[in-house]
Amino acid sequence: MLLAMAERRLGLADNLARVFPDRRDPTRVVHSLVDMFRARMFAICCGYEDADDLDHLRSDPAFKLACGRLPDTGRDLCSQPTLSRLENAPRLRDVIRLTYILVDAWMDSYPHEPASVTLDIDDTCDVVHGHQQLSLFNAHYDERCFLPIHVYDTEKSRPVAVVLRPGKTPGGVEVRALLRRLVRHIRTRWHNTRITFRGDGHYARPEAMAWCETNGIDYIFGLSGTKPLARKVDEVADDIRTRRAIENLPVLRGYTETRHKAKSWDRERRTVARIEATMLGLDIRFVVTSLDVGSAEWIYDSLYCARGQAENLIKLHKTQLASDRTSCRSALANQVRLLLHTAAYWLMLTVRDAIPKVRELAAAEFATLRLRLLKLAARVVETSSRIRLAFAAACPEADLICGLPGALLPLGP
Repeated sequence: MLLAMAERRLGLADNLARVFPDRRDPTRVVHSLVDMFRARMFAICCGYEDADDLDHLRSDPAFKLACGRLPDTGRDLCSQPTLSRLENAPRLRDVIRLTYILVDAWMDSYPHEPASVTLDIDDTCDVVHGHQQLSLFNAHYDERCFLPIHVYDTEKSRPVAVVLRPGKTPGGVEVRALLRRLVRHIRTRWHNTRITFRGDGHYARPEAMAWCETNGIDYIFGLSGTKPLARKVDEVADDIRTRRAIENLPVLRGYTETRHKAKSWDRERRTVARIEATMLGLDIRFVVTSLDVGSAEWIYDSLYCARGQAENLIKLHKTQLASDRTSCRSALANQVRLLLHTAAYWLMLTVRDAIPKVRELAAAEFATLRLRLLKLAARVVETSSRIRLAFAAACPEADLICGLPGALLPLGP
């Protein structure tokens, strides 16, 4: 029921159904698109990521009640074949519209246009077990896989977009196209927000950086070290290495910056180096950025290293909501699955955000929330006038479960 209240607060199922193509004969429709979206999202949140799990859950009283049906006398929910047809129904333009609905959900989560946002962009290995469209063998992972791109507003732990793509490192033209489409949609509502993209070395492509600079978008990307770049920081690196040896320190870290122009770049760009000397030698890491403010230490340690939290968010999405279950043959169907898992992420995040900050569950992972708040034994009793839910007297989170519905009420106009 908490998931049902979170979904109605966000309106995700209604918004997705609004742009989803329903080419069925209206006279023969049994399950509405909204009901199918809700059933699929609730099942994913509860750990039932496979569509065929609905063959058993479709008659579950709690699931039926969450989807707005009477638990005993109401019609059962949709089954696996219906959900499979749902996932395979959209065409390319339909899938793009569905993706933008979730970008809108992220923008709706702000009460007003923010002054600035930092968006983390990263890809993750999604291993396949067949020859699905877009799957490729990746030598780095030694697997046949997809490499979907995830974009997060890491400061708020909110997903922005997830895009299925082939199992290879993204090229400059591809990265530029993704940033262009995403920014173009954000700018339809947020005209003055300062947008900063943050990512690892995969995204430090000259095409992407040039586009960002032309369109007033900031970026900070990891940068692979090269001999010409290393020579520019040799003096500082030698000083750090010498001081560590003289002072007999286990580790000594320093920072510097320079202007660098790679062969494929059309201009010099600000490059920051983090230099760490240990008893094993030197370790130098570089980042390139369009920002002209802040010290080298702040750019690297406080700004760039904060992208590590995006890895944790991807783990929530991928492992605890099983978004790597992309087993459809069609790439569009697998993209729809990613969108449904992202919608489920929003529901879990909304439930967690409603928990008072003094409670330990306010910072819990989704698997913990599922175990302690969602998958609980209860008696569902339907009478002629009301429906009653009876939990065990020893339910450990009883007070929290009683208080959360008030925090999950739909927002007013």
